[in-house]
Amino acid sequence: MPRLAGTLPSVALFALLLVAWQAAVGVLGIREYLLPSPLAVARALGASDIPWLSHAWTTTVEIVGAFLLAGAVGVALGIAIAWSALLSRALVPFLVFVNTLPKVAVAPLFLLWLGYGIVPNMLIGALIGFFPVVINTAVGLSQVDEEMLDLGRVFNAPKWKVFAKIRIPNAFPYILSALKVTATAAVVGAIVGEFVASQKGLGYVIIATQGSMNTPVAFAALVWISVVGLAVYGAVVLAARWIAPWAETSN
Repeated sequence: MPRLAGTLPSVALFALLLVAWQAAVGVLGIREYLLPSPLAVARALGASDIPWLSHAWTTTVEIVGAFLLAGAVGVALGIAIAWSALLSRALVPFLVFVNTLPKVAVAPLFLLWLGYGIVPNMLIGALIGFFPVVINTAVGLSQVDEEMLDLGRVFNAPKWKVFAKIRIPNAFPYILSALKVTATAAVVGAIVGEFVASQKGLGYVIIATQGSMNTPVAFAALVWISVVGLAVYGAVVLAARWIAPWAETSN
């Protein structure tokens, strides 16, 4: 009940914004192709001529795949950076260079190499979302209480055991925070990929409506994207509470 009560302000604000939006469109007489009303968007969501579930499923697969790939690669690279100073000096400049690349410019290259489909969009999402995981993992593994490390030295624990028993548990709050960021970044990456080239997905729906100026359908696609993004983010939060509740508390 306390958690449910905590969501009431957000729900109330969202409802207020919808009412204000509907009223503004009606009072100001804004044309539908410029800004559709919430009711027009709701009608578009119920349109039977658009396979919403199919498009949403495609985008969801891309987002989840991008998130899992970014998380796995990011944690692995973060561990490598914290494990060896030599690897850190070699990897960090390269990763910063990759992260500064404009993803919209990289997307056509993925299309050229891999063709149309889910995989290129998944890779674009992973490319956008992996960097926070790398940095947070490396920071979490490095910022460990010296007393804990001294305890490991007293027992002559090998380096791998110190990582497994001390450094990695210490890094959990950092990793979980980064994964939450990555969950939203994966949404952006998947949609960017669909904007560049796709034949299916919610991003494709938005691009396809531009020619006919069917703005209500474009807004309906945005609603679906938000629902998928919130679902992925919520799944990450729930998984974090289940896997490491102590890390969630400290976070």
